[in-house]
Amino acid sequence: MKTLRDMDLRDKKVLVRVDFNVPVKNGEVSDDTRLSAHVPTINSILEQRPRSIILMSHLGRPKGAPDPDFSLKVVLPRLEKLLAQKVYFFEDCVGDNTKEGLENLPQGSIALLENLRFHSEEKNNDANFAKQLASYGDVFIQDAFAVSHRAHASTAGIPALLPSAAGFLIQKEVKYLSELLKNPKKPFAAVLGGAKVSTKISVMKSLLSKVDYLLVGGAMSYTFLKARGENTGLSLVEDDFLEKAKEIAGAAGEKLLLPSDHVISKSFKEALENSVSSAIPDGFYGVDIGPETVQKYSRILKKAKTIFWNGPMGVFEVKEFAEGTKKIAEIIAESTKAGSVSVAGGGDSVSAINKTGVADDFSHISTGGGASLEFVEGRMLPGIEALKQE
Repeated sequence: MKTLRDMDLRDKKVLVRVDFNVPVKNGEVSDDTRLSAHVPTINSILEQRPRSIILMSHLGRPKGAPDPDFSLKVVLPRLEKLLAQKVYFFEDCVGDNTKEGLENLPQGSIALLENLRFHSEEKNNDANFAKQLASYGDVFIQDAFAVSHRAHASTAGIPALLPSAAGFLIQKEVKYLSELLKNPKKPFAAVLGGAKVSTKISVMKSLLSKVDYLLVGGAMSYTFLKARGENTGLSLVEDDFLEKAKEIAGAAGEKLLLPSDHVISKSFKEALENSVSSAIPDGFYGVDIGPETVQKYSRILKKAKTIFWNGPMGVFEVKEFAEGTKKIAEIIAESTKAGSVSVAGGGDSVSAINKTGVADDFSHISTGGGASLEFVEGRMLPGIEALKQE
């Protein structure tokens, strides 16, 4: 790939795909991790004295039409604070008014276009839509790793029309995730959690040949436990994937570790008659890994030299069910400070790490949940492939 440092951006109109798909609560950005992640790229472009910087993103899941609930205007106050500069906002990402307004921006300005997904053509990778977006810039910088696994107009269409390069965030993501696959320091431990086995099957298969330990938690562990004949009570189980779970467990052998105790509750939405048990009885949900499992996993993570983590160990949104996830985050942070390489694979893992307050202690926290998983699976990411030089 060409990178940002390979491009001459002086007096150029620089079109940048960013990922500002941030959580919003009560009309404000509640977590600016994804905004902050792009600041180094934007500042580096500014240092080259461009004509202008035009930022493009999506927010949420609008249905191909304008929806005020998903307007990117909500990110402006936080973005301007992070950049210490005014950001011009455009009410649409295409159209004559947008094109004319962008042409008349003051020298060195930063602009943000309204949500790309207010137009169905974005997700459909429509050629004309990509041409309209590309017409705003002289060069294109792809910095939105979280959507690089999507063949959309702004990820796969524009690079075919403009000189293109990877921003710093893309470079960082590719560097750390590639090291997991190509030359991880041993022992290598992967920690996988979250709700569903079905979303992690491919990544588990990919990791089996590379890891020394595969530590499983979260609701996905109950499918594995039921597959080997254990009672799982009311816990979330994907019955359609029991055979697949057996197959993975058989292939993994002693590499695969499952919870040996659980926090159980009558409700998974609030702490109701919750306690710790080595089994999940009828009428109860498994809602977190128990202290024995935390200790077992911690012993492995303390000696691991490479750690990949994707997915919480329980229903971490509920305080009483967050202890397992919190402890795993803390022990990975400790291992990193002792010299291990740690990569957290986006999504809920990032929220859990931020809540625990150890984000700065991880080697790398991926901004892309689905994209990071697909990368680790070894799949081709259209937004990355589009940047590769012939």
